[in-house]
Order: sequence, then C-alpha cells, then structure tokens
Amino acid sequence: MSLDGKNVLVLTTNYGTEQDELEQPVAVLREAGARVTVAAQTDEGVQTLVSDKDPGSVVQPDTTLAEASADGFDAVVVPGGTVNADQIRTDDDARRLVSAFAGTGRPVAAICHGPWLLVDSELTKGRRLTSYPSLRPDLENAGATWVDEEVVVDTSGGHPLITSRNPGDLDAFSAAIVRTLSGEAAA
Repeated sequence: MSLDGKNVLVLTTNYGTEQDELEQPVAVLREAGARVTVAAQTDEGVQTLVSDKDPGSVVQPDTTLAEASADGFDAVVVPGGTVNADQIRTDDDARRLVSAFAGTGRPVAAICHGPWLLVDSELTKGRRLTSYPSLRPDLENAGATWVDEEVVVDTSGGHPLITSRNPGDLDAFSAAIVRTLSGEAAA
C-alpha cells in the first residue's frame, strides 16, 4: 500500500516517550511513502525511554507543538510512554491539534498511554477503543467502551480512531494506520 502524498503528524513531549512507539510507526509510515513530521514541546531532542525506565534513543523533532498546525496533514499519531502521556495530556497545543484532526474527520491514532490525551481532549465519549490496561477506568469514566484487543479502529464518531494497547501491538497498530490512510478497510 502506497501512502505517497500523505502527511502524518506525530505528537510527543521531549522526555519519556516509549522509544518503539515513536520510532516504529514513523518508520512504517515512511516506508509506505508518507511524509512524517514529529512535533515536540521544544525543538530539543526527544529523549525516549525503553519500558518507561531505561534511556532509549534521542529523536530530533521537526517542529514544536506550538508551531504545528493540523493543516496539510492527513492523520495524527500519539505514541505512549507513561511520562510522555502524563505530560502531553495537559498540553494545550497537543489538545488543540488532536481536536483539529478529529473535528475535520481525519484519523487520530494513539497507543498504550497515548489515549490519555484523547480523554483530556474530550474525544472518547461514545467511542470503542483500547489502551494500556491501567487507563481503562479513565477511558470508561470519560464515556468510552474499553476493549482488550491488539488494535481497535472505531469509525463511529465522525473520524477514524485507531488505538492499541502496548509495544507488542505495534505491527497491528502501524498496519491499521497505513490501511486507514490508504482507504482500505482497517479491520
């Protein structure tokens, strides 16, 4: 499946993003032909973590969350990592960006702890999704139906919502984003 001409925005903080949840979807999307832009809170490198504790690679962002716009992008991806997700969920620019994608019917994808941003952006009510299991009460309290599945693609709320549970689901998560952007059935 070719994503030539597609543009994807990835939202992250500068510390605590789960390494594989940032790097793997970016690599898969680029391999499929998409142009991927990583937006972080500052223009300094993103210090990723492995399993929320061990230092991972440093990823250089392309722009900042404040400078980023949803215009010109076809989808947004929110990686997890407990520290990253806990910080980004309260970031006004990150909330503005995911809300802009949702409000215009474009796909929003979040993995592991990433759906915390969806809770704080009020994008979970009436939606079926998954996440890291510890987020289940937060998502259900925000009106979502939480399920324990490797990837969930919910198209019921005006925009595709793609979610996965953890790094073990990355292949399915990335494939669902590619299928959704290529216009194929995402199930």
